[in-house]
Amino acid sequence: MLDFSQAPFLVIWETTQACDLACKHCRASARPERDPDELTHEESRRLLRQIRDFGDPLMVFTGGDPLKRPDLFALLEESVKLGLRTTVTPSATPLLTDDAVTRIRNCGVSRMAVSLDGADAETHDSFRQVAGSFERTMSALRQAARVGLETQINTTVTRYNRDSLERIAKLVGEEGARLWSVFFLVVTGRAALADDLSAEEYERVFEFLYQTSITAPYMIKTTEAQHYRRYVAQQRRSARGLSNVNDGRGFLFVSHTGEIFPSGFLEVSAGNVKRTTVQEAYRNSGVFRVLRDSDALRGKCGLCDYRNLCGGSRSRAFALTGDYLASDPRCSYQPAPTAACTPSAHTHAPLDKAS
Repeated sequence: MLDFSQAPFLVIWETTQACDLACKHCRASARPERDPDELTHEESRRLLRQIRDFGDPLMVFTGGDPLKRPDLFALLEESVKLGLRTTVTPSATPLLTDDAVTRIRNCGVSRMAVSLDGADAETHDSFRQVAGSFERTMSALRQAARVGLETQINTTVTRYNRDSLERIAKLVGEEGARLWSVFFLVVTGRAALADDLSAEEYERVFEFLYQTSITAPYMIKTTEAQHYRRYVAQQRRSARGLSNVNDGRGFLFVSHTGEIFPSGFLEVSAGNVKRTTVQEAYRNSGVFRVLRDSDALRGKCGLCDYRNLCGGSRSRAFALTGDYLASDPRCSYQPAPTAACTPSAHTHAPLDKAS
């Protein structure tokens, strides 16, 4: 089993914040132009070598839109050559042509992930705020199927699409995706608090996802809904086979300018790859070390009998309370008072939010 104190299971690199979409929920508040301070080609290659030194983490190229970087395909090839299990998440813009999908496959990429936030063009394009995004997403999925590239579909759950989840789930199956990755909103970037669901509504979505997972021809995972693992364990009456990855615990995010964060939704920097290594930041920085300590959690998360399996979204706690060790405000579960010793004696304090 991977020791999360030494290496992450998943590394996400924000290759650029440039993107031609204007999604309502965008964590990065992406914009059309590239940032002149984003990592250079050589800095990017050095980062990939450092990530490989962790062992065999899953490597995700994200954005913005990775296709906005002219050296994307060279970097994908470098990542695969190093032996990293490599995936990429392009945006559904005119850059995502059939030729681009084929080139992604030819680089040796393991999987391409695309976003689908509505079951039809009207809903999806309204969410992404660019006409034609839905059709480009469908086209990219079908081209990937033709050339033998495995696919994943990402969906962010909000008030805009919660009533469309059943139809989206059906599309995921029809398009042959191997994984449905369901993101739950964190109020950062362009995401608005009014778009988020309540804790009780989260539970109803969990019920739908769990019931769907029983018969779906694809896997389902959640992002920033760590308490879905608690829900699944309650239904199965067992936590066997469930991951305990969380922000900073098995998870590492590198921004387009090289800042090292526990998550793209938790912008508390542990250093910059231009001045330190990702190994040093992940293993030894204060923010990563405290996030891996379940006994440091405050409030009901610190008392919870599922705190080692779940731990709550540290990103959401930070976004809504300013304290990344606080309870996840979108969890309705009430732990028994005797489930754990009250962690009031610990002296950990949250670090300031990165500027």
